Amino acid sequence: MKEKMKVAEIIVVEGKDDTRRIQEVVAADTIETIGCAINDEILKQIEHAQETRGVIIFTDPDYSGEKIRKTIMEVVPDAKHAFLSRKVAVPKKNGGSLGVEHASDEAIIEALKKVVTPVQADEDYQEIPRQTLVEYGLIAGANAKKYRELLGDDLRIGYTNSKQLVKRLSMFRITETELKESMTRILKELANEE
Repeated sequence: MKEKMKVAEIIVVEGKDDTRRIQEVVAADTIETIGCAINDEILKQIEHAQETRGVIIFTDPDYSGEKIRKTIMEVVPDAKHAFLSRKVAVPKKNGGSLGVEHASDEAIIEALKKVVTPVQADEDYQEIPRQTLVEYGLIAGANAKKYRELLGDDLRIGYTNSKQLVKRLSMFRITETELKESMTRILKELANEE
């Protein structure tokens, strides 16, 4: 039997199904937020985990997951982040919601190998102008949602709505050059699909 990948940090997930799924794939400890019911006691646990071993926030790629991620980031701004694309977190049966528990072994391992850490206070960082995001069709336009989803996957910053996009790009110190390179790849792939 193949040995599981070991994860040193504690992985923060939403619930028991996520813990079960993560532990089927990798050797790791988890803290469950109990979905959006995350409370001060759980946040203190996460804060302590960050101080002792570090944490990786690995929530579902949906509105609730983003809300939980944001709540944790207020307490632990230097936590690491693992993201799944929405397409790999879809339940096999219709009617379920997006979730870590639905992802393949490969998708989970890939997300954990590509963990990203926000960069704190960088005076040299130039925030990407909103107009640039509009020009790339990320904020306005018929394909904005699709472009943001593809961009989030490509840059490994997760899916965002247009308001969150500006914050997420800044949080991970994505430069205008990196944005341009990513959008060039995305638009080229989309053109090849047609």
